[in-house]
Amino acid sequence: MGITIKPTEVRSGTKLEIDGQVYECTKYEHVSPGKGQAFIRIKIKHMKSGRVLEKTIKSNISMEKAVLDPQEVQFLYKDDQLNFMNNETYEQFSLPVEALLGKDQWLKENTDITLLFHNGEPVDVDIPITMELKITETEPGVRGDTVSGATKPATTETGGVVQVPLFVDENDVIKVDTRDGSYLGRA
Repeated sequence: MGITIKPTEVRSGTKLEIDGQVYECTKYEHVSPGKGQAFIRIKIKHMKSGRVLEKTIKSNISMEKAVLDPQEVQFLYKDDQLNFMNNETYEQFSLPVEALLGKDQWLKENTDITLLFHNGEPVDVDIPITMELKITETEPGVRGDTVSGATKPATTETGGVVQVPLFVDENDVIKVDTRDGSYLGRA
């Protein structure tokens, strides 16, 4: 059973329980028409399937905030799914790649993360805000090209692409902000 909240308390990133399923709010809009009652329009993503729905909710209807149980796990590897292992029980879990909304591009094998469960089922991961990743592919910086703030794309060991300064080369280890995929500096 979730925690009852008002639709006006929902924000982007809020996990909601609807019909026993967990959804994450991806877009929130409060609409006040000239006549009639105000309402909330939200876009929600099903946490396991990645399916996106749009819902309109009257502002006086209560909603259920999903209660998620965090467990410390280790990311093992990626095949057609993402595979994790509980560090204490050695139990293994899998999640479809779509469930991570692109966060999987920053996950390095054997990284400890928090896996969020709902009714015993894994539904989402909480990955570190910064990850240190090795550059596997990027164009070499052109000597004498010192344009301030110029960047180039670089592919990391996990497959994620980051815009990096021209001086960053292959095999360099960089820090990446996993929330938006931005370059933070050399590690």
